[in-house]
Amino acid sequence: MTNPSLVILAAGMGSRYGGLKQLDQLGPSGETIIDYSLYDALEAGFKKIVFVIRKNFEQEFKEKISNKIADRVEVCHVFQEFDTKIDGLIMEVPLREKPWGTGHAILVCESVVKEPFAVINADDYYGKDAFKQIYNFLTTEVSPSSYGMVGYSLDKSLSENGYVSRGVCQTEDGLLKEIKERTKIKREEDGIFYIDGDEKFELPENSVVSMNFWGFDNSIFPKLKDSFNGFLAEKSTDPKAEFFIPIIVDELINSGEVKLKVMTSTDQWYGVTYKEDKEMVMNVFVGFSANGHYKVPVW
Repeated sequence: MTNPSLVILAAGMGSRYGGLKQLDQLGPSGETIIDYSLYDALEAGFKKIVFVIRKNFEQEFKEKISNKIADRVEVCHVFQEFDTKIDGLIMEVPLREKPWGTGHAILVCESVVKEPFAVINADDYYGKDAFKQIYNFLTTEVSPSSYGMVGYSLDKSLSENGYVSRGVCQTEDGLLKEIKERTKIKREEDGIFYIDGDEKFELPENSVVSMNFWGFDNSIFPKLKDSFNGFLAEKSTDPKAEFFIPIIVDELINSGEVKLKVMTSTDQWYGVTYKEDKEMVMNVFVGFSANGHYKVPVW
């Protein structure tokens, strides 16, 4: 059995939040959200961590995050900048304020990821159940034609302080049929709605949504590269265009190349999309420590 790796996407700038929330200390002993994800990942069985970061905060990131686990697990760092090239692709890069998105972030890992792997965001708290499910999938079921994701119930993935963006999933027999990125999702008095243009649409409370927790075979790299090449042909001059993971997932499902299993976590998602979310999340982590869900300090 090849042990899978965990890729943590930490190159984002946290534009809505207003800073590097990846390094924000939210736990009772100064833990970041990444600390909790790492703890849960190692507990689930992961033995290799790949951080996707940016060079301008490399040193601070290593001091606050990577160095704490360096003696427990294999650690790799790769860099995603707005002008990071991908082997075999010709990229005409316009001046951009941020990188090319989550799909591009996976591509920059190609040289260090040779095994099945999971992908998560650095600024999302996923819970122990999700890591156990994805690790089990990656060690028993993943293949070049079978990928996976851990989804969350929509009502467990909202912020009280503003809109969120979520990939709303349509499933059939436990497999993903379609994923649509919906922006401006928010709970209102009479339900949960998303805004599209000038119209408002309701979403069921128990809709399964993607929080960017994926499980891939490493066969995805050439497929991802082909898809990104097509994306560049159409969008390379747009300084705000982003190549997201659901773009390639939808393509592979629609072509019949891949079936994607949807596992649903029983946990509540937590995150700091907005600065106003911070106090609530800090209180949650205090509660986790008080009830023994995590030791204090985590490391």
